Amino acid sequence: MAMPRKLKNFNVFYNGDNYIGRCSEVELPKLTRKTEDLQAGGMNGPVKVDLGNEGLEINHTYAGFEAEIFRQYAAATADSVLLRFAGAYQRDDTGDVDAVEIVARGRHTEIDLGSAKAGDDTELKVKSDLSYYKLSVNGETLVEIDLLNFVENIGGADLLSGIRSAIGL
Repeated sequence: MAMPRKLKNFNVFYNGDNYIGRCSEVELPKLTRKTEDLQAGGMNGPVKVDLGNEGLEINHTYAGFEAEIFRQYAAATADSVLLRFAGAYQRDDTGDVDAVEIVARGRHTEIDLGSAKAGDDTELKVKSDLSYYKLSVNGETLVEIDLLNFVENIGGADLLSGIRSAIGL
């Protein structure tokens, strides 16, 4: 019998600084393809034409006030903020642990301070739109999407090399 890998713990690094004990939750980026229906002559129904990636975003929640996040709000460049998620996923049948790492670059587009009430727990919720995303497991890169540099590597395959060559990049 095989058991699934479950997240046992994680850490977040914000612009290279260790945020252990400060980041309480991360909603990891969702990968979504942008597609369009195509039904031309001689086709009995539509097929989806792949037009690339939809926008990427990451949502991260902090257990208290973090001034550095506000210093990065409205940053001038699309890759101003560097976030790194390091997760430990473990199987309970074998005890094997997989190191899952997500590296993301982008800028904050929403900061939610929530409610302020003396004596209550506070949270700072941040939404960041991404220009770069890389997912690695045990050091092996599975997905790398660099929207600014026209790079998309999936499972070791460079999906955009032919297009880059065709347009002179």
